[in-house]
Amino acid sequence: MKIIGRRREKDNLMHCLFSKKPEFVVVYGRRRVGKTFLVREFFNKQFSFYATGLTDEKTKGQLRAFNESLITYGSKYNNLPQNWFEAFSRLRELLDSENVYRESVNNKRVVFLDELPWMDTARSDFKSALDYFWNSFGSSMDDLLLIVCGSATSWIINNIISDHGGFYNRITKQIHLHPFTIDECDELLKLNHMELSRRKVAMCYMIFGGIPYYINLLDNRLSLDQNVDELIFNPDGELHYEYDRLFKSLFSKATLHMKIIETLSSKSIGLTRNDLIKYLDSKSGNGISTALLELEQCGFIRKYQNFTTSKQNYIYQIIDPFTLFCIHYIRKNKVNSWINILNTPSYNSWSGNAFEILCLNHIGKIKEMLGISGVESNEYAWRSKESNPGAQIDLIIERRDDVINLCEMKFSDDEFIIDKKYHQELINKMTAFKNETKTKKAVHITMITINGVKKNEYSDVVINQVCL
Repeated sequence: MKIIGRRREKDNLMHCLFSKKPEFVVVYGRRRVGKTFLVREFFNKQFSFYATGLTDEKTKGQLRAFNESLITYGSKYNNLPQNWFEAFSRLRELLDSENVYRESVNNKRVVFLDELPWMDTARSDFKSALDYFWNSFGSSMDDLLLIVCGSATSWIINNIISDHGGFYNRITKQIHLHPFTIDECDELLKLNHMELSRRKVAMCYMIFGGIPYYINLLDNRLSLDQNVDELIFNPDGELHYEYDRLFKSLFSKATLHMKIIETLSSKSIGLTRNDLIKYLDSKSGNGISTALLELEQCGFIRKYQNFTTSKQNYIYQIIDPFTLFCIHYIRKNKVNSWINILNTPSYNSWSGNAFEILCLNHIGKIKEMLGISGVESNEYAWRSKESNPGAQIDLIIERRDDVINLCEMKFSDDEFIIDKKYHQELINKMTAFKNETKTKKAVHITMITINGVKKNEYSDVVINQVCL
């Protein structure tokens, strides 16, 4: 099956495959983003050994599944291992056997352990046994490529990548798999024979968030809006309960994470940590800090700065489209049909916010389309403290070449029309920004849309246009 995008990730795997030394590769990313698919398809499902952890299983169940995989790949032991040390001892014996499968390109033995966090059950010796397996055996095998994978990103980071024990400095390659871009979503839709206008492709991203698994569920016999109703709003739809499953699969105690996400969802520009503590009426600032870090690591939120505030006063904002959509329409409003709310005030409010998130997730593409890919830049937001009426800019690109792009992000059915009122609003924003920041850099108003800006007597205020 074709692997869409992922060029850098495939290059990394190929580099490890041709390496002349032992390789320990960690692949991580949120649920349904395509980690297992990437590894399995890259190696054409051919491994020296493959096993996966089981959700909601205790140690005995995990060992049983691991041993079944050992038997499948040629192990002679039928009895259940007593612990993980014995299980990895059997794996070592299997890898040393003459009949073990080796990659044809470089004679490598490739071991793939999928959903690693699920194997590490409470009070088990899994992590110690994996540590011992690698340090006593794997790290000395020049022909061994070990790939571990998991959706619980915070577990992978804390227990493997940032570990200060046995795994310290042992990881040879990290692959953080991100959701698809809007262009990759378009390619996947076309591969599945689902032809959509660019606006509908953008809306697909704004709802499903570039998650390949979700997009693969779309039925090409139905319109995008019909698919949304069938998959999300229908109580029997495959994604109707995905929001709860998503957080519970990633975090052992997901309640605080969900409270933070749902609090942030009511503030499109985000909240500071101190504001979050007040909203949540929490006495545990440390607990919130840990949850914020884990949500950021998993790609649900971003941490950014206001252009004129202290670097320590970060603002946290939701950037995961699917999460925002489910909170807005499933968790809070309990809407029964997506088609029935199209073009309503609720829809207009959501689509404006969701399109801004799309843009924030595509800053690299925006810079490319502005012709400044190679120009170093910082990205901020800005809120006026002095202007009346208030002024706010959700994306500022401050460039090394002494230019600042004040980005306005607008989602519309057709070309976006700048009228007299909005023209004056743009002028006021730019004036307030210049006066309050005292910047000496050139300031360009930049419109980011799907269908462009209609040329009229007011459109000259826009210096740059980007059509995503």
